[in-house]
Amino acid sequence: MKARHRARRVALQALYEIDVTKHPPGQVLAARLTDEEPPLSREAADFARAIVHGVVLYQTQLDDIIARFAPDWPVDQIAVIDRNILRMALWETGLEGTPLKVAINEAVELAKEFGADASPRFINGVLGASTRSNINLNEMLIPPVQSN
Repeated sequence: MKARHRARRVALQALYEIDVTKHPPGQVLAARLTDEEPPLSREAADFARAIVHGVVLYQTQLDDIIARFAPDWPVDQIAVIDRNILRMALWETGLEGTPLKVAINEAVELAKEFGADASPRFINGVLGASTRSNINLNEMLIPPVQSN
């Protein structure tokens, strides 16, 4: 299994736990990285950290984008695993510069591995709708204002 795919798997598992339990992201990711066998390379671990940090930081904007392209599904009613796969793929394409085709393929593979039977089709449909629109995800993902 390729390093970046393994990093996405670890990030997805961490985001799922964070979403369900509200545990601190740093602690959850550290535990996931420690449990990973064989250990991720430094680059892959850094990529997993970037995904988790980015998705947590931009969650509100990512959820707004999901709501736009899955209007029949309130974001809080989308399966937790599907919601986080979508967040990851949208963050990657919008801010990480991952080619759209790669992000969609990876998202569908994660949905096949972790989601329900209908998850891959749902993920592909939402991400496909986002690609057919003329929106610029990068412009929609504005860093939230941090208060001190």
